[in-house]
Amino acid sequence: MNRKKVVVGMSGGVDSSVAAWLLKEQGYEVIGVTMQIWQDEEETALEENGGCCGLSAVDDARRVAQVLDIPYYVMNFKAEFKDKVMDYFVAEYLRGRTPNPCIACNRYVKWESLLKRSLEIGADYIATGHYAQIARLDNGRYTLKTSATAAKDQTYALYNLTQEQLSRTLMPVGAYTKEEIREMAKQLELPVAHKPDSQEICFVPDNDYAKFIEDNTERKIEEGNFVTSSGEVVGRHRGITHYTIGQRKGLNLSMGHPVFVLEIRPDTNEVVIGDHEEVFASRLTCCNLNFMAMEDLKTGEEKEVTAKIRYNHKGSPCIIRRTGRDEITCSFSTPQRAITPGQAVVFYENEYVAGGGTICR
Repeated sequence: MNRKKVVVGMSGGVDSSVAAWLLKEQGYEVIGVTMQIWQDEEETALEENGGCCGLSAVDDARRVAQVLDIPYYVMNFKAEFKDKVMDYFVAEYLRGRTPNPCIACNRYVKWESLLKRSLEIGADYIATGHYAQIARLDNGRYTLKTSATAAKDQTYALYNLTQEQLSRTLMPVGAYTKEEIREMAKQLELPVAHKPDSQEICFVPDNDYAKFIEDNTERKIEEGNFVTSSGEVVGRHRGITHYTIGQRKGLNLSMGHPVFVLEIRPDTNEVVIGDHEEVFASRLTCCNLNFMAMEDLKTGEEKEVTAKIRYNHKGSPCIIRRTGRDEITCSFSTPQRAITPGQAVVFYENEYVAGGGTICR
């Protein structure tokens, strides 16, 4: 029997570990791989007790592979990770935007680089432990379908995958709830059955983004002015990398009422603040488009979808309209809080991902 070969990206967590077992049970020839992305010894030490790809991840993934009796390797993706994720993260913050590094990592490292390397060693597919499902629609296109558990659904962070990548990907965990996955891990006596989920950005384990950016750029992050929408200077900020749209805490402004970050202006080094009502908007423009369930929109064409503007956003009805070569304008039926340039907007049609893009303004 000519069994299909699949490379499973093993992060050392419970989800990817059970994914490997599920695929083995389904008859695939399974190879476990952990992607080495840490940059130096200091980073490794920081990630040992957190992050999805530190040294502890390798130890845990290797032990799981032994239990499952599958071959296991560590592949070096340090250069790709630094270029496509870390450098991108720093550059976006310096532009006054708030990036989502996990989306970049998924698209360019976990898929583009891992898939290329896996195909070179004769694999038919790659697989991950993401809570999402892959479907092929009647129109022939591959798309993501929301997972069995809305609370853990990860389709938002995967909207940027290409048709080729989707056609070569398996996501067995998406059909189960987190509780079911943990129960399987316990029954199998996997050493990671009770391992907690990783929460933080793996290369900023202390969550101090501003310090990370300062340490990884030659530019000095200068202080500047807090201004109102009308241009009135109301205080001094610590540097634009300390702030994101909608932020209230940490502004250290005595205005007599709560104020929020409305806009970040890197050109003038200003942070615009305002009242709670001003944080809401009904429209956004996105670029860097990627389409899944739907093929594309012609210029001027409109479509009704549900859009999510951040990972934990419940989604809201909107009309999307193609307004440029790489531009879609989204008009929401109700104003949305803290639409943030640099984040993704992802379009859904029922349970399927129609497409998405990066919020430009």
